[in-house]
Formats: sequence, C-alpha cells, structure tokens
Amino acid sequence: MKTVLLTGFEPFGGETVNPSWEAARQLDGETIAGARVHARLLPCVFGAALDELYRQLDALRPDVTIAVGQAGGRPDIAVERVAINVDDARFPDNAGRQPIDEPVVANGPAAYFSTLPIKAIVAGLRERGLPATVSQSAGTFVCNHVMYGLLHRGGPRAGFIHLPFLPEQAIRHPGAFSLKLDDCVAALRLAVELSLTRGKDEKREGGTIH
Repeated sequence: MKTVLLTGFEPFGGETVNPSWEAARQLDGETIAGARVHARLLPCVFGAALDELYRQLDALRPDVTIAVGQAGGRPDIAVERVAINVDDARFPDNAGRQPIDEPVVANGPAAYFSTLPIKAIVAGLRERGLPATVSQSAGTFVCNHVMYGLLHRGGPRAGFIHLPFLPEQAIRHPGAFSLKLDDCVAALRLAVELSLTRGKDEKREGGTIH
C-alpha cells in the first residue's frame, strides 16, 4: 500500500489551535486513493521542525508528502508553488529563535518548486466551492523553512499548503477570513487524492501573488 505523510504545526503566535494540525489529524489512518495517510505534528521551531520531518520521512518513506501550515492573513487555501532558501522571521518561533537573512540550507539552491499538481488541486478545490489559489510565496517563517527542507531532500511528490484561520481564531482577528474545520479537512483530502492520481498538472491560469 502506498503511504502519504501529512504534517501540521503546533499553535504559534499566541493562538491556541493551528488549523493545519486540526485538519491533518482528522485524516490520520484514513485510506485515500489506495494510500494510507499518516498525520504528524511538527514544532513551530526553526531547525527542530525539519529534524522531526526528516525522522518521519525516514520512518515512513512516503509516496506523497504534503506539509500544511497556517496563514491567517490570507483569504483562501493557498497551494504553494515555490520555497526559497531564506529564513527571515518577523517574530520569534516557539523556541524564541528569530533568524534574519539566514539560509535554510547553507549553499543550497535559491529555490525549489513544489512537485505536487498544484493547479489541479486549486481547480479541484474551486469546483467544490472552496476558495483556493496558487501562491507564489510560502513566506520566510517556519512554513517556508519546512517546505524548502522537504523539497531539498528530494524523493517522490511533495509540497506545501497554507490554510486560513478557523472561525474560532478569526473572532480574535476582526476582518480576517476563516474556513470551517470540515472544509479544511475536505480540502486536504482532495489534495491528497489528486497528488496520488494526477500524473501531470493542469495548464491553467489562476495563480496569485501573496
């Protein structure tokens, strides 16, 4: 049986929940398109997040890996296209670390592109009435750190998806977009399915810059 690794993050930035983990954990043990999903929690800490990710990659040897994070300022589900080799934190991570203008991997390439069928995922989400875009930047916090480190390892299909706030979080952030947990779970389930079943990505317009 094929294996899927789905990772989410612990809460950070004063939040008590993180939609990435709340959604990912709902799919742990589920079989999607003939593959078993394994959900794993990553610390929101530079370095430690990659250490844990690599432990899970070595243990599971997944056919597909989708790392998921929270992007509370975004108005939709953001399927990331590219990770850059820069850690540049506007605020400290959960261990108090705040790297500025440091590489994720010393002497690594400037960037890596997702190997997920990103436009097929966005199209599929939109067809189901879920707001989604191709995002051209995963930022420079721990999410980008994990995406870059994941793609640097190489291997089968891998990439990153950002989820917006959950409704209970958005209450504390007036004007912020939010998405119900059930919709977040449905979005990740579809992303896993398409990552397993689509041989090539779609050629469509629809990317946006964040």
